[in-house]
Amino acid sequence: MAALTDTDLPSLKLLAKGKVRNVYETSSPDLLLFVATDRISAYDVILRNGIPDKGKLLTEISLFWFSKLEHIIPNHFVTADVDKMPEEVRQYREQLEGRAMLVRRAKVVPLEAIVRGYIAGRSSLNHRLGSAWEEYKKTGTAHRIPLPAGLKECEKLPVPLFTPSTKAEQGDHDENISQDEAAKLIGKELTDKIATVSLQLYQSAAAFALERGLILADTKFEFGLVPSASDPAKEELILVDEVLTMDSSRYWPLDSYKPGANQPSYDKQYVRDWLRSMGFKKGLESGPEDKKGQGWEIEESVVQGTRERYVEAVSRLTK
Repeated sequence: MAALTDTDLPSLKLLAKGKVRNVYETSSPDLLLFVATDRISAYDVILRNGIPDKGKLLTEISLFWFSKLEHIIPNHFVTADVDKMPEEVRQYREQLEGRAMLVRRAKVVPLEAIVRGYIAGRSSLNHRLGSAWEEYKKTGTAHRIPLPAGLKECEKLPVPLFTPSTKAEQGDHDENISQDEAAKLIGKELTDKIATVSLQLYQSAAAFALERGLILADTKFEFGLVPSASDPAKEELILVDEVLTMDSSRYWPLDSYKPGANQPSYDKQYVRDWLRSMGFKKGLESGPEDKKGQGWEIEESVVQGTRERYVEAVSRLTK
């Protein structure tokens, strides 16, 4: 089974190429094509080989959550049916089936809305989600928010926390900021609305995941602004990007959960652990010459182990 690590859509204009998604213009100025590839990254580096079907699994779970949570806030999703996409898109059906979404074009809010339900330690996702436990051990706070004394690693917080970060340009690092600092960037009214909606989304998703035997430890949301349907002169907040996938969220199995240590998780922590065992370091200086930066290639057993974890998480949540 081969992984699709890039797309070849020559008649479409590529607008952006992220660590996983390629974003294309369409013939409609109001619609974009999001394509989730099978690329996987760790420590801000895209690995040479991907995880077969990863993009399809991420798309499947995003579609599930977009539908389940649309009563809380509208989202950018239009269709995943290639037959309903513009003509210039349909010709690439073989590459796009199961991994593409036609979405509304939005003005993206430059803020990553992170919600934490647990005081987690080593990051399975990125430096932002993994920083709370280290801060708490030093200062008793998370994002400078005071927390009760005596919490254990991965223990459930008294209430979920909204802990935003900046949304940096590709290649740069995001920065953890306070809600007050976020308000200075995008305005207090918008920040407060994003905080409220993010907490509602997290609480609803976490409760459902728990019913399926999964703990949603933390996650990040992204938002955009579009003209309001009732008054085009005004802007409406919508949910954009992916939502509650294993790349943007930390899921733990409920049946083995025990606070006081790092938890097994359904995401790319498996890849990160393997990279560290092979001598990979964040600075990219270590390891054999052919294993620097994007030259790192994942062993087949690790590829399959990672895929199995993604498949299991999607199955437990959506089936």
